[in-house]
Amino acid sequence: MEVISRCGFRCDLCLAYAPNIIAHPENRRVLSDGWFKYFGFRIEPENIYCEGCLSKGATLDNACPVRPCVVERELENCAICDQYACEKLAERLVTYKELAQKVQGNVPEEDYLLFIKPYENRMRLEACAPGDQKNLP
Repeated sequence: MEVISRCGFRCDLCLAYAPNIIAHPENRRVLSDGWFKYFGFRIEPENIYCEGCLSKGATLDNACPVRPCVVERELENCAICDQYACEKLAERLVTYKELAQKVQGNVPEEDYLLFIKPYENRMRLEACAPGDQKNLP
């Protein structure tokens, strides 16, 4: 079952998502390395655990500016906000094209599935945005 976060990430595909950690705790190291390679940050494996921002439980990114904004506005996600895509979201938008350029186009399929697809939120949000908000910068 798809679990879409407030900013459009696919929690169910993310290795940090609680059910995935419980099933495969060894993937914490893999994820830590993958995030560093493609996004430039590292979280120590023992600190990787997230119940998703739709829950009231633990999230991995307590500094996320998107979650509190969407919750305060009582929206399902950013796509339906009248200020889509604001600065808060813009810093979190992920596209395959941008990440592939960062690594000179060399993204193995397995890496795409593990480290990019779960966070490739721009296309996901645009797919559910009202017609007049699609394809905004």
